Amino acid sequence: MIDLTLQRASTSAVPDSAAFRLWAEAALEKPHAEVVIRIVDREESAALNSTYRGKTGPTNVLSFPFVVPEGVPNDLLGDLVICAPVVEREAAEQGKPVEAHWAHMVVHGMLHLQGYDHIEEAEAEIMENREIAILRGLGMENPYREIRPE
Repeated sequence: MIDLTLQRASTSAVPDSAAFRLWAEAALEKPHAEVVIRIVDREESAALNSTYRGKTGPTNVLSFPFVVPEGVPNDLLGDLVICAPVVEREAAEQGKPVEAHWAHMVVHGMLHLQGYDHIEEAEAEIMENREIAILRGLGMENPYREIRPE
């Protein structure tokens, strides 16, 4: 079960809270967790991307895992920041349904919060396979398959 807080700081149209909860719970690998998902605009995403990753411009999803001190019980998993305009643009560029791309970004971010990464090729393969399996369980296509816009 997930205790999800959804913050909407963007004027873009986004899926409803129930969809975010469904996607986050599908990727959750522990019995209970608290997560904040903040939906932002390009400016906030770019500022956070610069501050925390040293990269210029907005990005699709940023994850901020909460590091729990050893021996302290805590269900707080962390925060995800998703840039609505970037998700919409990427979905269009990749010829994917926008809702499927939203789901992918939530699943991707949730896996990051749980320690998955894609810096090394072997890690990336593990993470991508996990994403594909979770999204398949939600009735969605493989987000990494090549799709050409019509």
